[in-house]
Amino acid sequence: MTVLIPVFIVFFIYALLIMFYSRAWKNNPLFNQPVPPSTMISVIVPARNEELAIGSLLDALKQQTYPGELFEVIVIDDHSEDRTAEIVRQYKDVRLVSLQADAINSFKKKAIETGIAAATGELIVATDADCRPNAGWLQTISAFRNSTGAVFIAAPVVIECNSSLLQMFQAIDFMILQGITGAVVQTKTLTMCNGANLAYDRSVFYEVGGFDGIDRIASGDDMLLMHKIWKKYPDRVLYLKSKEAMVSTQPQLSWRDFYQQRLRWASKAGQYDDKRFLPVLLVVYLLNLSFLILAIAGFWNNEYWMWMIGLWIAKTLVELPFVHSLATFFNKEWAVRWFLLFQPLHIVYTIISGLFSQVGKYEWKGRRVK
Repeated sequence: MTVLIPVFIVFFIYALLIMFYSRAWKNNPLFNQPVPPSTMISVIVPARNEELAIGSLLDALKQQTYPGELFEVIVIDDHSEDRTAEIVRQYKDVRLVSLQADAINSFKKKAIETGIAAATGELIVATDADCRPNAGWLQTISAFRNSTGAVFIAAPVVIECNSSLLQMFQAIDFMILQGITGAVVQTKTLTMCNGANLAYDRSVFYEVGGFDGIDRIASGDDMLLMHKIWKKYPDRVLYLKSKEAMVSTQPQLSWRDFYQQRLRWASKAGQYDDKRFLPVLLVVYLLNLSFLILAIAGFWNNEYWMWMIGLWIAKTLVELPFVHSLATFFNKEWAVRWFLLFQPLHIVYTIISGLFSQVGKYEWKGRRVK
């Protein structure tokens, strides 16, 4: 039974971590301060083969409550092989820029960099082509920046989903990641964000050298940039907790695409300058690995299978208050009912993606990248 001792230790540390996240999320108040609009904003949208989604995004941007004369929209076409550029050209108030660079590993960073070079706004707001913002999105981001002095803003993202197992699982998993993001940014314990909903000062982007030094890494246009800015402005990198500032994004439509996406996200773990991530990632991975160890040990002693089930229930009970709070904010109350049943799937995918993300390549947007 000696194998249980390290399992108990890891679980205890993990439980403290989750309780810390839950408390930090709840203690971060909702932002709701009306501030007159005055900031010129450039919305940057990198797009590759997004003919099915780009129109919905551009229509949503036309519905923004922020004054039209105070924001511009720049779409950077990343060598699309479909009708993406053709659709964008139908929107007369949207600027279309074609990415020229070819022999690079991080096309998205190059696209964002190209868009920022063409921008005239003092505040860059970045999103993805398959996203859809609320009408008060830009208004809330601008008000938050002007009332707090933030130079980098991470804002909430939610995954839309139907009733399929794949989409519901993605929505819950992503919701928890968003909650952890809000918690760690609020407490300044880690630098986390998602590129689907970011804002930062254009001048600060150039002040820290933009993507210099991280431009050969395929992913990380969000978190790696965030950390560069955090190192210079640790007290002005903030999380905007507001439903009005939320954007929704689409789930992956196949398990293969979902796996490739998670490999892409996890692949940058070894590239973080923020070394505070390493012990956190280790604890999370070791806890999930504990289930595999107990499952294998059960073939020699059946009692380990009972301990595995007990650990499954204990993990769920520790996480449930956090999940309930997040489900209320992200309007996904149904997630609480399904959370226990999704645990085994989450454990398996964490073990697999954590292992294989650090070796080899993955496929994204029709490209094979490192």
